[in-house]
Amino acid sequence: MPIAQETQLEIDLSALEGNYRYLRSKIAPETKFLAVVKAFSYGHDAAVVAQKLESLGVDYFAVAYAQEGEALRDAGIKSRILVLHPAPVNFKTIIDRCLEPSLYSRRILSSFMETAAMEGQVGYPIHLKFNTGLNRLGFGEQDLDFITGAVKDAQSLKIASVFSHLAASEDPGERAFTLGQISAYDAICARLFEALPYKPMRHLLNTSGIVNYPQAQYDMVRSGIGLYGFGNEASVDAKLRPVASLKTVISQLHTIKPNESVGYNRGFISETTMTTATLPLGHADGIGRQYGKGRGFVYVHGKKAPIVGNVCMDMIMVDVTSIECREGDEVVVFGENAPAEALAAAAGTISYELLTGISQRVKRVVLPPEK
Repeated sequence: MPIAQETQLEIDLSALEGNYRYLRSKIAPETKFLAVVKAFSYGHDAAVVAQKLESLGVDYFAVAYAQEGEALRDAGIKSRILVLHPAPVNFKTIIDRCLEPSLYSRRILSSFMETAAMEGQVGYPIHLKFNTGLNRLGFGEQDLDFITGAVKDAQSLKIASVFSHLAASEDPGERAFTLGQISAYDAICARLFEALPYKPMRHLLNTSGIVNYPQAQYDMVRSGIGLYGFGNEASVDAKLRPVASLKTVISQLHTIKPNESVGYNRGFISETTMTTATLPLGHADGIGRQYGKGRGFVYVHGKKAPIVGNVCMDMIMVDVTSIECREGDEVVVFGENAPAEALAAAAGTISYELLTGISQRVKRVVLPPEK
């Protein structure tokens, strides 16, 4: 593996393939697999990730917004793409680019039906999102009569799937709540399907749901964070590999004398003589100020080096007093053997936020496949 010479996010497609195959092994062969590639594939590179997963036979992709789906089409992705949070202003674009909207309210359904009819569509695929407890987006059971009345005889569109989203599938302490969500979802599907002349696909499970509730895999499952190497629990993490490794280099070493300060606002005052390393990485790259003042850390030659003082826009300083190193040496922020979860937890956040926050100015480097 090449040594980093600048700040870069390495993307290991071999790890991505391994994670996909592990998650695929947890479901029935006939169950479809939807890969969530929103937010630049959780901070990775959506085009690169989607191209690899399409070659592996993924059935569907999901993005948050229409422009993310457009970018995938521009990258040559031919597979079906679900837009999870579409806005009416983008409905014509969605149709033009053969994207499939998640419709979650009476306003959104009515608006898309109007656009589809104006565009002369027949049987355009839509997905109905139901709220079963997450209380974020989704129709309620009380909307079923409205939906069936609107959609049953509509020529412009056809329901491709009916889905919901689990709120706590990774939490054993919330098993009763999750089973309640599954039960509510079953009841909604039963009522809706009785009123339809066809049966749409059903999908409910996210990454933790795939592992913990395989009995509810229905026709398709969805995975986001698991594809990128995070299973939300240690036993699953052991089966996965992080796809991304954030690396940088030492720009300069400084000897700090007792009572000298480091960084803006004198965020750190040294009690003894120490050595700091300045790295070209800061809050403009996704390492926020919450990681400063000893909460966050990096790895220099495999040894932990805490962040000293406040995180700057383009730089951080770390304590390397006890680490033998030189200017130009590689530094690992997170990756294999340097868990992103641990760094995120040190700052009181989660791996999702750390990964998706890595700025687009950070160079993405796709690693060659393993031989």
